[in-house]
Amino acid sequence: MVKAVFEDQTSSGSGGSTSPCTDLGLEVEGIESFESVKGALKGVVVGEVITCATSPNADRLKLTTVNIGGDQILKIVCGAPNVAVGQKVPVATIGTTLYPFSGEEILIKKGKIRGEDSFGMICAEDELGLGAGHDGIMVLDNKTAVGSGGSAELLQIATDQVFEIGLTPNRADAMSHLGVARDLRAGLMQQYDMAKN
Repeated sequence: MVKAVFEDQTSSGSGGSTSPCTDLGLEVEGIESFESVKGALKGVVVGEVITCATSPNADRLKLTTVNIGGDQILKIVCGAPNVAVGQKVPVATIGTTLYPFSGEEILIKKGKIRGEDSFGMICAEDELGLGAGHDGIMVLDNKTAVGSGGSAELLQIATDQVFEIGLTPNRADAMSHLGVARDLRAGLMQQYDMAKN
C-alpha cells in the first residue's frame, strides 16, 4: 500500500522507511519480508533450448543444451515430454532452492542422471510454486528475453516488506494502511522540500 501511494520511497528499501516512520511517531516494532511466491524465484533465469535429443540410456529423458544468457550454455537432462528446440523456459541454476507447490524444497545441484551430467533444471509450474500443473515444463512466450533475473519480473513475483507498527491511542489515523501511507508520504515530501531549499 505504501508503494502505491508513494512510489519514490520504494527504491530505498525497508531501511529507508523505518526512520521516517519513527520521525512521524509511528514506532516500527518489526519488519517481515513478503514474497508472493516463496523464494521469489531467486536463481531462476529465462533460458532458450538450443538442442534436444533423446537420451541413449533412457527413452523418456531428453538431453538438452540451454542458453541462459551471455556465453552460458548449460547441459540439462529433462524428463518432460513437451521440451523442444527453440522454447523459452524457466531454468533453475545450480545453487537455487525451489519451493514446489506441494512437497519439500528442492536444492538444485550438479547431477548425474542415467550417466549424463545435468547442470540445472528446466522447470514445470508446480516446481516453481506457481500452481499445480505438472504435465510438462513451463513454456514462456517466445518473445521473452534470455538471461538472468527475467523469470521473477516476467511472472510478476512480488516482494515487499511488512511493517508492524506499535500504535498509541492518539494515532487513530495510523490504524489503516492508507493512513500510514499518507503520513509517510507527507513526512517524506516535507523532508524533500526542506532538503531542496
